[in-house]
This record gives sequence, structure tokens and C-alpha cells, in this order.
Amino acid sequence: MRQSGSHASHMSLRDLKQLIKTGEGTFLEFKRVISSPEKIAREICAFANTSGGNLLIGIDDDKSIIGVESYQEQEFLLEQAAHIICAPPIEYSMEVLPYYLRDIMVVRIHEAADKPVFVVTDEGSMAFIRNKDKSQRASREVIHVLRNETNGEGVTFEFGTNERMLLRYLNEYERITVREFSGLVNISKRRASRILVDLVSAGILRLFSHEKSDYFTLSH
Repeated sequence: MRQSGSHASHMSLRDLKQLIKTGEGTFLEFKRVISSPEKIAREICAFANTSGGNLLIGIDDDKSIIGVESYQEQEFLLEQAAHIICAPPIEYSMEVLPYYLRDIMVVRIHEAADKPVFVVTDEGSMAFIRNKDKSQRASREVIHVLRNETNGEGVTFEFGTNERMLLRYLNEYERITVREFSGLVNISKRRASRILVDLVSAGILRLFSHEKSDYFTLSH
């Protein structure tokens, strides 16, 4: 649901320049222009699946303010991305700041109450998360953890031999991947994944997303 109303601007140009100065990161992404609903859907999906964030449209990667010619056209593409390509639909609010004869769009993406949010295209559906200044595809494990967070159900599991071997390994080596755990205790990757995800949801492990391979550590 869009909450942009009449796009009345509460942010001053000075505030905007301060925000730009901080640079792209977990909560901030610059876009010169929205080129397609599919591309922008990945960015807003990543924010919604993580902790929300701001999308500044009309700003180049080098932090220069360029502006867009018509925010209405850009907003149309944004709305398609948020409400048609993303499922469930993503909530956002928007401000438009005039900059000379152009516009800067400040789009606030709210953290989704119902995770994971997927980007649905002809090729299938994918979830994305925000990792530092990048929006990256969520692994199967991340998707399961997000789902468990949303369900809010306590995860019950038996603390057996596999779990004890896992904790001994982590005390010594500090991190482990699904593949390493599967080899360590000689179980399928699917089962290894499920055990690790349950331990994350129970607060015993932490899951770190990495472009090459996710890994798990003890939560303390």
C-alpha cells in the first residue's frame, strides 16, 4: 500500500544532501533512474525482507544529484514493482523534492510484516535481502529463517548427537556451511539445512549471508 498522499515534502534539500553523504549501505540505495519494474523490484524486495530502507531516485552512484524529468513516470514503474511484481505487495511512502527543473524521489520502503517477500517473474520467484550496500538473492536457508520469524512459532528440536557435534565444531572453528555440516555428521544437505535453520530460529546460531555461500556461527 502506498502512503505517499500528495507527495508533500518533509525533507529539506539540506537533509537530503546529508543523507547522500552517508553513502549507500544496509538502509540506503541510490538510483539514477528506474529503468524497469523488474530491476527496482529486487532492491525494494531486499529492503522489505531485511529492515526497511530508503531508495533515492535521481542520485548517481558517485553521490551526484541528477534528478529525474518526471516523477510520475518513475512512480508508475515503482508502483508496478511494489504491487504487481513483489508478492506479498510492499508498502512504501514517498516524498518528491524539486531540484532545479527536475525531481528527486525519496522512497521509504517499510520492513515487511509478512516475510519472505518474493519477486515474481516469468523465470520464477526469488527472494532478496540487503547485505551491506548490495541486494542479493536469498538462499533457501535465509528464506526458511524469514518464514520462521513471520510465523512466530517456537521451534522445537531434539538436541541429539548431530547438534552436539555441530556445537563442538563451532567452538573450535567458529563457522560452518550447510555442506560442511552435512559432511561432518554424514546426513543429506536438506536435513543439515533444516537443523541449522531450526537452531537459528531458536536463537542458538546466527546465519550470515555471503554472495558465495552462507555460513553459520554460534549466536553469542
